[in-house]
Amino acid sequence: MEKYNILRKKYPTFCYESFKYTITSDGMLMTFCFSIGDDIVFRPTVTIPQRKFYRWDNLDKLQLDLLVFNIGMIELISYWKCTCSPTIVVKPYALTNGQIAFWKKLYYNGLSEFFYINGIDATIDNFVIINALSEKVLSKTSFDTNDIFIVPIGGGKDSVVTLELLSQAGKDICPMIINPRGATLECAAIAGYDRESFIEIKRTIHPLLLKLNAEGYLNGHTPFSAMLAFHSLLVAALTGRKHIALSNESSANESTIVGTNVNHQYSKSLEFENDFRKYVSDYITNDINYFSFLRPLSELQIAMLFAKNDKYFGVFKSCNVGSKTDIWCGSCPKCLFAYIILSPFIEPELLSGIFGKPMLDDPSLQLYFDQLTGVMPTKPFECVGTVDEVNTALAMTIKRYYSISDRPYLLKNYELKSFAVPIDTLSLHHNLSADLLALFKTEDVR
Repeated sequence: MEKYNILRKKYPTFCYESFKYTITSDGMLMTFCFSIGDDIVFRPTVTIPQRKFYRWDNLDKLQLDLLVFNIGMIELISYWKCTCSPTIVVKPYALTNGQIAFWKKLYYNGLSEFFYINGIDATIDNFVIINALSEKVLSKTSFDTNDIFIVPIGGGKDSVVTLELLSQAGKDICPMIINPRGATLECAAIAGYDRESFIEIKRTIHPLLLKLNAEGYLNGHTPFSAMLAFHSLLVAALTGRKHIALSNESSANESTIVGTNVNHQYSKSLEFENDFRKYVSDYITNDINYFSFLRPLSELQIAMLFAKNDKYFGVFKSCNVGSKTDIWCGSCPKCLFAYIILSPFIEPELLSGIFGKPMLDDPSLQLYFDQLTGVMPTKPFECVGTVDEVNTALAMTIKRYYSISDRPYLLKNYELKSFAVPIDTLSLHHNLSADLLALFKTEDVR
């Protein structure tokens, strides 16, 4: 908190200076300019490599300005957080009061983990003021879109389930990958998509931000899924694809810390999804449909569906620690959660082979196990399921063992909880059309 106050006093204004983009035969290059005072200037870039199915001529300058300007509004939060300047000045275009309210809520809730980890006592009213200086207004527009689905692929089990269910239903799909890596590329390949058949976005972090982080400026988690949302609007308009089908589950709404609203994955929540849909409808277009296809499902149901697709077992990864080397590290809470949630549906020997070891037999994971099962009041700051889902999965897994002595280490002293997550019902809170909801057949989620 002391550092927060010192930096805010030293750097009172963060400025969204400008954005620009160029389109060539190689694709699209976007560059954003953010400044803090006279000495700190960030110029991050985003590249969209060319694909044969892009329709650059269908977007005019004002449409591109509308989409790219809004991408800049979400990109800026990664840079603002290093000083938490009390005022954000937006120069390129005007913002309505409704837009400012949307961005303040997204920034504040999307940074809830950042504030908590850094011990910062901030409220939505006092953490920042957003001033848009320009009188130039960007108006809502229309795009020529068709009934095709963009499916962002993250390399984990969730996007695989979305890909498979929509494909089996005969839907026309175009995958989208931000900063491709081993798991995302291999999952796409197994699903039948080579590099020229999916949307690719290359996003960079300006080196100066990394330098400031190393020097002790404020750092922490930002709402990545919100960034993905605004980028997906651009490529949906560019390719004429109406639907953006995310893979966020019903349990993404649970807070990380009991009794608080601190949520590691706020921008994966239904609350953000609904706010974003309204923002798009009010200020951008009615022709693009952003929603999470898996919202009616629990993590347990998604794990059960994923377990039916063994062709992905050797390639899917959702470990953040091991993402750069494309491995399951086997030592983090994300790995342990993925292992637990799949354990009722995949035989122990096969599951241990996927993750490199029998994770439930590792004493060093006791703390993470206690956090995931609710013994500790704070869940890990990772994209993991609810405490109820974890305990339900473990209750199902324990049935594999005849006695306590047969159980792996973490289950020997584990007390069965009374929690139970229904595995044959769907959440009623979602944005799916009736025909898409019908794809979750009763026998598939039992």
